[in-house]
Amino acid sequence: LALALASLLPTAGARRSQDLHCGACRALVDELEWEIAQVDPRKTIQMGSFRINPDGSQSVVEVPYARSEAHLTELLERVCEKMKEYGEKVDPATHRKSYVRVISHDGTKMELSGVKFDGDVTSSLKFACESIAEEYEDELIEFLSHEAENVKDRLCSKRTDLCDHALHIPHDEL
Repeated sequence: LALALASLLPTAGARRSQDLHCGACRALVDELEWEIAQVDPRKTIQMGSFRINPDGSQSVVEVPYARSEAHLTELLERVCEKMKEYGEKVDPATHRKSYVRVISHDGTKMELSGVKFDGDVTSSLKFACESIAEEYEDELIEFLSHEAENVKDRLCSKRTDLCDHALHIPHDEL
């Protein structure tokens, strides 16, 4: 009996870790998309070289600021602080954990029945978020610099395998 229980423990721990990383990835993408949506779409930033070419022209283009690499990099440096606004919810049937906002973006309280909200949850989620933001920075910038659809599923399931609930979806060739 002890041997049977010991063989189950690593699986449950691995699933908890995967639930955490999947939830952190999905929350990270939600927060980044929300931050991008808050930027005035008319705001632009100049990109390119400020050197003057021999013919007197410059290779400078204006791009929308919200999805610029500079803005996305800045967001990635601070977005994981938002994980303190999330709590952990356990599905009673599957015992899988998911992470939900406990404070709305406008500051109003949300429905919190069955949501665990404490320092352990938020610090674990923040740490997982920071790890994902660092490890997948290029992928996040790649997906978010274009108005891609289903960024959460494409990044968290297909590209990174952080979420196992989409294992049946074929992976993109890298």
